[in-house]
Amino acid sequence: MAKAVVAGWQGHDYQARVFWYYASFLKDRTRSDVIEVSYEADAPKAFDDVVVKYNPPRSGYNPERIAAEYFQIKYHVVSGGRFGYESLINPEFINAQSNSLLQRLKEAKVVADPSSSFILVTTDTILDGDPLGEIHRNTDGSLDLDKLAVGKTARSNMGKVRKLWRDHLGLNNDQELFELLRGFRIEAPADSLERLRENANMRFKFVGITPCETSSDFRYDGLIRTLKGQGKYQFNRDQFEEMCIAEGLIQSCPIEDYTAVSLRSFRDGPFETLDASEENTLSLLHYFEGRFPVPGIEWENSIQPVVTEFLHKIRQSQRGKKIRLFLDAHSSIAMLAGKCFGVKSSVIVELVQKGRGSPSIWNVDDGGEIRLTDVETINVERGRDIAIVLSITRNALPDAQDYIVSELSEVGQILHFSPREGFGFQSITSGAHASNVAEFVAKKFGDVRVPFGAKVHIFSAAPNAVNFFVGQQTDYFGTCIFYEFDFNRQVHASYIPSFRV
Repeated sequence: MAKAVVAGWQGHDYQARVFWYYASFLKDRTRSDVIEVSYEADAPKAFDDVVVKYNPPRSGYNPERIAAEYFQIKYHVVSGGRFGYESLINPEFINAQSNSLLQRLKEAKVVADPSSSFILVTTDTILDGDPLGEIHRNTDGSLDLDKLAVGKTARSNMGKVRKLWRDHLGLNNDQELFELLRGFRIEAPADSLERLRENANMRFKFVGITPCETSSDFRYDGLIRTLKGQGKYQFNRDQFEEMCIAEGLIQSCPIEDYTAVSLRSFRDGPFETLDASEENTLSLLHYFEGRFPVPGIEWENSIQPVVTEFLHKIRQSQRGKKIRLFLDAHSSIAMLAGKCFGVKSSVIVELVQKGRGSPSIWNVDDGGEIRLTDVETINVERGRDIAIVLSITRNALPDAQDYIVSELSEVGQILHFSPREGFGFQSITSGAHASNVAEFVAKKFGDVRVPFGAKVHIFSAAPNAVNFFVGQQTDYFGTCIFYEFDFNRQVHASYIPSFRV
């Protein structure tokens, strides 16, 4: 019984933190399109946990723009829960007695704006091998209706899904089903309860709301429930500002002036679309399947020009200003970003560092602890090119060395960099530390006296802050080739070249 009570409390806390994350954008001057955020809204039922409205409607990953997002939040204390396509017609899946999630979706679409999205946020995971996983898109959590349409009979893999859902909903044909599923998204598995707290605190710092970091009790969880009890649960921008003032939530120090820029090739849950304004966001998700480009897309010819053009426009428009860069991307893209925002670019760049620790803002002057980095020189004695291997989060040398011996006969020397205190995801402490590592790499590279015309091959297992700052240093390296590793053993469990700069 006690465990069930705690689970209920934490479920309410989870919902509250989703609310506060989105509500913080009501104070964000760069996101004036966020006009209203509600907690336990009046309608539509089951998708009323949190509601976010936009004017003008914001862009999504599909051609349709989004005027409102309706969230159904399903939290479990233990992360071992699994669900599949049959769960969506089972009322028990959403702790209901009679109506399933898909039935609630059908009802919601009748009363909501046609440009709405309906989002299931759950800490559960889609069952391995379940047809739902085959149609669940990594780009935005939506369902791939083209894949769902494959198979002509009810005996086919997708035909049985369509028939089950269609019969359950009382629909006449597949087209009615597809129309119902447009705008439906599944975020699974979603962030942990603690990660939501960290994300909310990060957003609070950005917009001048006092974070709650030191107490085990996150005061904002209870605050929104108290406000709900007072009939205050739906906030526009003015109402949210008034509430923050009345509750003493405003920080005394002034808000920093910066431009948020988002560059992503990986997903970061349902929240990433609000990191920066539409004109300052570049999503590359549609170029990738997992860690690798989709068929027909090439790193150098397809992706590099798009990234370079976007960042050059940002650099020109923000000259002399501060950029806060959200960089949820491959290491090669992070290095390319550093190259585009070189040390002579006249743009001040700070990075939103995400990882296993709390999200934080890193820059070269953040005063963080600087630890020593070691370098090992390995003579291959075959050519005049040089390879730089960064073993920061893990030991990248064995895989890089295997690739170099097999594929790069022109490499004659390897510079291997690693933290003196050992590899690990916490081995870089700050922006100052990351910048120091990059400067150390540049210094040791300069000491080698690389022949004119030699190429530099860079293999990195490092946080993107290090990759970014190393990219800044490549102005002095000559021609560089970046490499990506198949971490998930998706294709070949080795390296491939990505960008040439």
